[in-house]
Parts: sequence; structure tokens; C-alpha cells
Amino acid sequence: MTDISPEEAARHRDRMAKRKAVQDAEVAEKTIEKGLLIVHTGAGKGKSTAAFGLALRVLGHGGRVGVVQFIKGAWHSAERDALQAFGDRVAWHSMGEGFTWETQDKARDIAACLRAWEKARELMADPSVGLVILDELNIALRYDYLPLDEVVATLAARRPDLHVVVTGRNAKAELIEAADLVTEMTLVKHHFKAGVKAQKGIEF
Repeated sequence: MTDISPEEAARHRDRMAKRKAVQDAEVAEKTIEKGLLIVHTGAGKGKSTAAFGLALRVLGHGGRVGVVQFIKGAWHSAERDALQAFGDRVAWHSMGEGFTWETQDKARDIAACLRAWEKARELMADPSVGLVILDELNIALRYDYLPLDEVVATLAARRPDLHVVVTGRNAKAELIEAADLVTEMTLVKHHFKAGVKAQKGIEF
């Protein structure tokens, strides 16, 4: 370990004290408390995973979580198994039938998305639910399986204390504009490109 002189330690304490004062002042300025509309988008991996991390945080505070999967649902979800350990504090609805190249039936895809959207509206109206995750809603909007204006208007008009997370690539500009927090996952490197198949505990 590098030895630190008393003078260097004192300078460090002084810098950190000044930094803390700035940080504390900035935090104190923030007084608004509200439900957030959060969007996880981008080509990188981890959009849904990050949303389920937020679900655990809400559950850790004793809240209830609703999950609606718009596209996924045709395969097993380990996250669902894990979250079901919380019993009725998690309302999980996998209402998709797979990606459009799997179903190869546009009318069927649209019908599934409409059912999922109705379930989402139902969960958002439930005052006992503190967080609603709309997994892969961005995909449904990208393919025009749902009316964009109606979806954005409904999300914007949600009750004041409700947090909503929307996941999926290619988030629409209108949704990004309406959101409070937008994170874009950037793909830097992926094992799939090297011929590595989907891994248990990582992809599913």
C-alpha cells in the first residue's frame, strides 16, 4: 500500500469535504416526489434485467409489482420463478407468443399485444401496485401493433405515485420525450457473436 503523507491526507480531506458540500447542496435542491416513467432501450443486453432489479428494490421496500410481457412468454422465465417467491406481491402476466418471426402471424401478434395492453392498463389502475414493468412494449410499438399516441397518453396520465418501466429496443421518440428517465444499453461485445449459445442464468 502506498504511504500517504499527513499533508496529502489533509488535502484529500479538504477536497472531499468541498465535494460533499456541493453534492449535499444539489441533493437538497431536489424536492419533487413522483412516480417515474422509465425507458430501458438500446441494442445492448440488460434492459429487462435492469427492470427486474428495480422490481426487487420495490419489493424490498414492501411494495407490489406488476409485470406484463408483450412479446416474451412463449418460453420459460427464471425471473418469473424467482419473483413468484413473493407470492401475490408480484402480478406477472406473460402474454406474448414469441417474436414476430416465430409466430409469423401478424393478426395474432396484434391481438396478443392488445390483450397485454389491457392487462397493463388494469395493473396501472390498481392502487396497490407501486411498479409496473411493461417488458418489450417498445417492440410492440415499433411494429405498430399498438396505437402509439394512446399508449403514450395513457402512460403520461398514470396516477402520480406509480412507477412504470418500459423495455425493448428502438424506443419511439414520443415515448422518450414523455419519459422521466431513459437509459440506452450500448452493445460493445456479445458472446453470441463468438458462437456461444444462450446461457442458463444469463439469458434465461
